[in-house]
Amino acid sequence: MATNRTTRPSSEQAVMPFGDHLEELRRRLILALLGLAPIFVLSMSFGRPMLDFLTRPVTRQLRASGLPPEMLATNFLETFGTYVFLSLVVTVLAGSPWVLYQLWKFVAPGLYETERRFVYILLPLSFSLTVTSAVFLYAVIMPVVLSFFIEFGSAVGRTDPHVAPLPEGIVLPAFPRLEADPPRPEVGAAWINTELMQLRVCVGYEGSKAVVRGSNLTQGSGIVQQYRISEYTKTFLTMAMAFALGFQTPVVVLLLGWAGLVKPAMLKKYRKHVIMGCCIAAALLTPADPISMALLAAPLWALFELGSVLLRLLPAERVARMGRRGQADRDGEA
Repeated sequence: MATNRTTRPSSEQAVMPFGDHLEELRRRLILALLGLAPIFVLSMSFGRPMLDFLTRPVTRQLRASGLPPEMLATNFLETFGTYVFLSLVVTVLAGSPWVLYQLWKFVAPGLYETERRFVYILLPLSFSLTVTSAVFLYAVIMPVVLSFFIEFGSAVGRTDPHVAPLPEGIVLPAFPRLEADPPRPEVGAAWINTELMQLRVCVGYEGSKAVVRGSNLTQGSGIVQQYRISEYTKTFLTMAMAFALGFQTPVVVLLLGWAGLVKPAMLKKYRKHVIMGCCIAAALLTPADPISMALLAAPLWALFELGSVLLRLLPAERVARMGRRGQADRDGEA
C-alpha cells in the first residue's frame, strides 16, 4: 500500500525471536479454539430453532404454492447430521469475531500505525457486508428462487385429470376446510387443514391430547416437490458463502486502490467490463437459473460502485495521514 513507514511498529513485541513468534501464534490459536467451544455448545442447544428458521423460506413457499410444507429425510442420520453441521457453521460464523481478534492480537504488534488504520477500516466494512449478504440472501433471493423452482417443478408433467359424471347413487363426502386443527375433535372426525395441505383424522386420545394423523394432498400428477433437508441446507449455506464473497467487492476495490493497482478514473473507464465480470461471477457463484444470477449480478455492480465511491473518499494517502496524526497525538500526550 502507498503508506509512509517512518513510524515504528506499535509495540515492543514486534521484535522477538522466531521461536517466540511461534509460541505466541500457538497461544492465540488455543485461545481461539477455546473461545469457540462454548459457542458450539450454545449453538447445539439452539440447533432446532435455527434449523426451523433456515428451512422457513422453503416451507413457506411450498405452502404458498398449495403443496404440503414438509421436507424429506432419506437416512436416519440425515436430520441429526444436518443439525450438527448447521451448528458447526453457526459456531464458525458467530465465533469469527473472536478468532479475528486473536489473529489481530498476533499481527498488530508488528504493524505500523498507518497499516493499522487500514485494518480498522476494512474489518468493520467486511463484517457489515457479510451480514448484509446473509440478510439479502434470506429475505430477497431465496423466496424468489424457491418460487421459480417450485412452480416450475410442480408444473412439469402436470395433466388435467379425466372428468366424468358420477355413477347413479354415489354421493361424495364433504370434509370441512379449516386453517388449523380443532381443539377437541371427535374420534374418527376428518377435516382438511389448508395450512398443512393435509386430510387429517383424529384417531384417538392420549390423556387429554388428541392423536391426529394426516395424509398430504398432492396434485396427483407431475413431479412431487419434496426436498431433502440435508441438500437444501448445504445449498443454502453454499449460496450464503458465495454471496458473502461477492459482497466483499468494495473491500477488494479499496485494497486494489490502496495498493496503487487501480485508480478511480480507471474504474470509470472499465465500468462496462466490470458489469460483464459481475454477470460472469454471478453465473459461477449461483445455481444455473437466470433469476438468481440477475439478483446477484445487480448487487455486485452496486457494490463495485460503492467501492469506487469509498476509494475516492478514502484514498491511501488520506488514510495514512489519519494514522500518522493519531500516532503523533499519542506521542505528544506521552
